[in-house]
Order: sequence, then structure tokens, then C-alpha cells
Amino acid sequence: MIESADAAGTTSRVPAVPAALPEPVPAQTDDTLLVPGETCWRIERADRHAVFVDAADYFATLKRAVLRAERRVLFIGWDFDPRIRLDPRTPGRARDDRLGRVLEKAVRDNPRLEIGVLQWDLGMVVALNRRMAPIVWLNRRTPDRLRFAVDTHHPLGGAHHQKIVVIDDCLAFAGGIDVTADRWDTSEHRDRHPMRHRPHTTRLRGPWHDVTSLVSGPAARAIGDLARERWESGTGERLEPVDDVEACWPDGVETFLTDVDVAISRTRPAYGGAELVHEIELLWLAAIAAARRTVYVETQYFANRRIAEAIADRLAEDDGPEFVVLNPRGAEGWLESKAMDTARVKLLDLVRRADRHDRFRLLVPVTEGRRPVYVHAKVTCVDDRLLRIGSSNLNNRSMGLDTECDLSIEARTGDPRETELREAVLAMRHRLLGEHLGVAPEEVAAAVEQHGGSLVRAVDALVRPAGRSLVPFEPPQLDPVERFLADTELLDAEHTPNRWRRVKQAFAGRRRRQRG
Repeated sequence: MIESADAAGTTSRVPAVPAALPEPVPAQTDDTLLVPGETCWRIERADRHAVFVDAADYFATLKRAVLRAERRVLFIGWDFDPRIRLDPRTPGRARDDRLGRVLEKAVRDNPRLEIGVLQWDLGMVVALNRRMAPIVWLNRRTPDRLRFAVDTHHPLGGAHHQKIVVIDDCLAFAGGIDVTADRWDTSEHRDRHPMRHRPHTTRLRGPWHDVTSLVSGPAARAIGDLARERWESGTGERLEPVDDVEACWPDGVETFLTDVDVAISRTRPAYGGAELVHEIELLWLAAIAAARRTVYVETQYFANRRIAEAIADRLAEDDGPEFVVLNPRGAEGWLESKAMDTARVKLLDLVRRADRHDRFRLLVPVTEGRRPVYVHAKVTCVDDRLLRIGSSNLNNRSMGLDTECDLSIEARTGDPRETELREAVLAMRHRLLGEHLGVAPEEVAAAVEQHGGSLVRAVDALVRPAGRSLVPFEPPQLDPVERFLADTELLDAEHTPNRWRRVKQAFAGRRRRQRG
């Protein structure tokens, strides 16, 4: 288990999977979801793979990894705040724990090290609202080998939404956690946590749930290729790969899986001569089409009509899968609320009308005091076969307008390690649900078994009327303006061709052949 104590002595754990068997030989079967050039960019081997649930352990590990870096660290982010503390649970001077100070120390102590930070340009508007100095000013106060850059290379209205950190091209973090303010929290999600506040203020922030992953080996080098490509498009500077650093796994981080194939899926908008890449959307459609029993989703939004219609199609089937979706109670900010929350109301109505077999749940996590936990994680578990962790949301812009990066592992039929990988997918699903329901992962697994494999019935049985748990999302009434925005998708338009029918037919045929 990965275990760490917070200030109160409580622990946060991620289930470790047994050590890997010898080198697997992937079996290419006709039900494979991860296909390079279609649902993913590349599939590369990760020597080690870890998952960080919530930012406290991630930020602490990131600090250690940066201070041990030998040649280069690249931050590729939607947002970035050098004032945040990385490991407030460890004693020491607060100023020395701030991200900016850690980066300065790293380059000061190692004359060979270079650090680059690339942030989406409009993300600076968010930063200025938090009274953070613009990145161009930060450059004037930092060593030459620590460089901050703003990325303007995107379509009008688009965002660079990836959350990537690559260290020496041998270690890469990628997922949903931005290295910025308001992200730090432990998996306990207390109603009030004394360390959960913005820099230079004591005002406490609300509970925040997030997930990211860590890989080493060839998978990390592939993410390094993606990060360097982004750096070049944003700055015009070409960086060569780092090829003289050996394995650099951080101390104290246990692996979730070893020697496992990891797929990298992207969204990249058509812009500046580059063609549209929408591997993430195609993976979503393939996952929904292929699901047999359950799809578990944690996402900041439920605002993509195409995905909602695909879910509705499967719910209408007599023997279709169940869907359990976790959302925050409401989006952050006025614009996000008008764009995403209004769409959620309309799409939830569409899905519920199709759900004649009662196989869909849209739920919100709450704390012990019933305070809503903000779900920022982007996680999908499909049956016991696919685990996806990334930056993409269930909205239109994540499928074709913003840049995104998701990582997935798949248990392929016929793989010598198929059983191990299937257990890993379920272990993560039960770990996450256990956190939200306030029970041990083993209790989630037992409830699923008790209810004949039904995740919906298991969750229903574990939900509590008081204390930490999950509560049903209750859609508000929309006013005329909100209904107009939801109907027209004016603030979050589609940007990709519709491939759902083709994908559904392909996987329906595969399911029929497997039954036969």
C-alpha cells in the first residue's frame, strides 16, 4: 500500500497490485479498446506505474522528485502557482516549501539542471485574479536555468488543459491535478482542514478530490516527447531528449503496477496547420460501446451531448451496462456554471428518460458534515478491463478544442497478466468509491458481490443518510436564458465529427461473436 499520514495522523492509501510477472506478450484481440492511431497515440511500457488519489501525496512526491532531478524538469500546465506549498505536513519553514523556492533551490544546487514552466496564456488571467505576479515578471527574478513561458498557440477560445510534469525524460506525472492553488487536500476531505488554504491567506478552502498518475521508463519518455512538442509550439525553442539519466523512481512511492503497457490518448485542435486529433473522444465512445457490466466515471462536468447520447443508447438495451458518474454539485465560476451546469441538466434528463432499467446514477460526494466535495478528477473504469486517468472532462471542448492528455491501461484477453490487470482496475474503482462512501475498499467489493455484480445496487446499499457518503445530484430548474444556452450549446460547442454509430455497431458485432 502507499501510505502517508496527515497532520491528524490519519492515512491515505492507494492499493498496490502484486509484483508483475515476466515480460507479457500483448494479445491483439478484436475487442481491444486501445488502438494506436485511433483511440490512442502510442502504447509504451511503464517500468513502474503509480496512482495518486488527491493532491497531498502527489505534491509531496513532486517536491522530492524535482529536488533530485539531474538534467531537466518540464511543467506543462493549464494553471501554475509558484506560491503554493508542496508538503505542508512536513515540519520546516513554510517559505522553503513553496513551489517557486523549491524550483530555485533545485537549479541553484545543480548547475546542470534546467527547469521550464509552460502555462496556458489565459490561465494568467486566473492567476492575476489571485494576485499572483505575471510569469514574465517571475522570469526577471529567477535564475537563467529556471524559465517561465506563456503558451498562446491555440484556437480562439481554446485552452491548453494538460497537466504534465516530466523529469529527465525518465519520470512523468500526468492526470488531472494542476500544480496550483486550491488543489491540495488529503483523501479524508475534512470539512475544515487547516492546511487547505490559498497562499498568503488563512481563509480555508473547500474539500477537493483529484487524481493523477506517475510512470517511468519508455512511457515517461513518450510523455516527454509530447511535453517537448508543446514546449516548442509554445516558445519556438526545440529541446532534445534527455538520454543519459538512469531510472529515477521517487523514494517512498510504491508501485500500483510494474512492467505494464500504458496508452497515451490526446486531444489536439486543428490549428496552425496541425490536423484535429480526437483520440480521447474515440476512446470514450469505444469504452461505452464495449462495456458489458459497469462504467464508473469521475468527472468535473457531465456536459457532452454525444457521450450522453451514447450512454442513453446503452441504457435502453435490455442487457446494457450500468453507469455510475460522480460530479461536483456545481461548476466553479459564473461562466463554467452557465456553460456546464445548464448542459448537465438537459443531458441528465435525456439519460434518465432512456434509463428504463434503472442502471444510471449521477452522484455527488459529501464530507462528514455533508459539505459537497469538489470533484476535479478525470477517471474512468470500464468493467474490470480499462482504467483511464487524465486531464479531459466530459464536455465538448475536451474532445476537440482544448489540448488534453489521458493515460490508460487495459486488461487484454489472452494476456498472461490478464487476471492481475483486471484485479488492478477493480482495486482502483473500489479504492475511489470507498473514499467517497467512507468505507474500506473491501466493503465496496463485498457489496458488489452481494448484489450479483451490480455496482449501482452496491452503491445504493452503501449510501448513508448522514455523514460522509454520496448523495444524488438534484438538477435545478433552468430559467429561459439557461435553457437557451443548454439547447444551443453556445458556450461549449461540438468540434468533432460524430463517430458513435460506427463505433457502436463495431462493438455490438464483437459482443455477438463472443456470445456465439
